[in-house]
Amino acid sequence: MTQKERYAFVLKYFEEHAPNAETELIYDNPYQLLVAVILSAQCTDKRVNMTTPAIFEQYPDVYALSKATFDDLFPLIRSISYPNNKTKHLIGMAQMVVEDFNGEIPATVPELVKLPGVGRKTANVVTSVVHQQPNMAVDTHVFRVSARIGLTLNAKTPLQTEQQLLKHIPKDKVHIAHHWLILHGRYVCVARNPKCGECGLRPACKYYAKLIKAS
Repeated sequence: MTQKERYAFVLKYFEEHAPNAETELIYDNPYQLLVAVILSAQCTDKRVNMTTPAIFEQYPDVYALSKATFDDLFPLIRSISYPNNKTKHLIGMAQMVVEDFNGEIPATVPELVKLPGVGRKTANVVTSVVHQQPNMAVDTHVFRVSARIGLTLNAKTPLQTEQQLLKHIPKDKVHIAHHWLILHGRYVCVARNPKCGECGLRPACKYYAKLIKAS
């Protein structure tokens, strides 16, 4: 199977079996999504979704969050990984949005990565989810799944993975392909003991082909 055929198979499979894939983070607007994605770094979406309602109740918009103190915000995210840094990042992010962007969450990756706590992955998530821009956020799931299937070849970094995926995935499918790969990695192609027996991508998967040869 050529690389072109592999991509065609994988994309067709997901289009048929997960046509409405979307983020599992719960949010109502770009501000809430940005807060949730910042909190989700090295933390589960489930835990984030348990935490954000109290934050959004106390800080309903970026202006309110910009006036938060560390001592007031920290208790609300204490159960999240790296709460000290994320508390500082959230307040700093809100203050910069208010001061530099007139209270509007930036809509481009170059602008978003200027904000405290926002790296390339977070910026890609926000722009692809909110604006359906063709930006591919690469987390551990996307990195692992892409390499296992064979969508990427010798990609050593998230950026290399992102670049290879963008080269082969049609622009109009990038925003949803991000969710396809994440959810597949979260529930099927898990880090340990991937569920190959129930995976519909087996015909195109290099990892599965190696398992067959080794058996």
